[in-house]
Amino acid sequence: MPIPTIDHFDGLPDSLVLLIFNKLADIKALGRCCAVSKRFHALAPLVDNVVVKVDCVISGEESGLNVRGGGSGGGRGIFSHLFRYVVGTIVKPLQVLQQFLGPKKTILAEVSHHSPGEVLKNFKEIQSLRIELPGGELGIEEGVLLKWKAEFGSTLESCVILGAASLVKLDKERKENKPDGGAAESFYTDGGLKLRVVWTISSLIAASARHYLLQQIISDHPTLESLVLTDADGQGMLCMSREQLHEFREKPLAASATSNRTQVPALNMKLWYAPYLELPGGTGLKGATLVAIRPSDHPARKEAEGFVAGAFEEPFRSAANLLVKRRTYLLEMNSF
Repeated sequence: MPIPTIDHFDGLPDSLVLLIFNKLADIKALGRCCAVSKRFHALAPLVDNVVVKVDCVISGEESGLNVRGGGSGGGRGIFSHLFRYVVGTIVKPLQVLQQFLGPKKTILAEVSHHSPGEVLKNFKEIQSLRIELPGGELGIEEGVLLKWKAEFGSTLESCVILGAASLVKLDKERKENKPDGGAAESFYTDGGLKLRVVWTISSLIAASARHYLLQQIISDHPTLESLVLTDADGQGMLCMSREQLHEFREKPLAASATSNRTQVPALNMKLWYAPYLELPGGTGLKGATLVAIRPSDHPARKEAEGFVAGAFEEPFRSAANLLVKRRTYLLEMNSF
């Protein structure tokens, strides 16, 4: 007579199974767990930590776009025209981002033929949500470094941007590296300042577009306490804390009059520049630039300094710490 098999997993309490599911986090894996048993189907939607990784974005037929991976699309709407007008070829049309996060005809690859909001609708207890896009929105030239991190409530609260003309190997550049003597002059005369303003506008538009398109997800999940929207390229990261999410729900969002993004308020900016910067690990940055941004009506706080220092992982955290010790350029920008 065969010995009956015992499923020891059935002996685990629901609280421990939920702990395992929260460690799992990935929305695809949780979806597969839902198909395993009735018990898993009931428990998986109760997780409070969810990660949505998007392998590709396929737009609806209405937009005329067909984008897979990190490719660029050929949108012709007001959104893409605005980007070409403001920043030329630096930025790809961001209609792809709108197609991904918006409610119409969007496909979340390998999860469901629905928008992320629809995919997440059965998860009612989410406290921490991380969404990872397949690539950054900013189409930059090969070799150029551009990273940003932004915090939002109902509008932009702070943003840090790190850019460089190129990332190079130290052994090739040490002999050619020259002192800072003509740094300020070349920064102004060779179009360096103009390029960095373009980087700044590009990053702010990308961040405000991501923020605008999170409205439905935030509305559908009142339990959210932490929200991060990043990309696989590590180009940009939008963060919202519990207090910022509460403010987003309480205060009306100020939308841009010309495109689907949050209006960027009037800004005060600090810019630091180094013609060459050595980093740990045998690399260096040419034309390294750090920009710290806050709304003009927000007083500077000590914790904002920590946000600048902790905005990036190594070796770029070291780059930021080195740049803030250099000469500071103060800039202002009107709302747009």
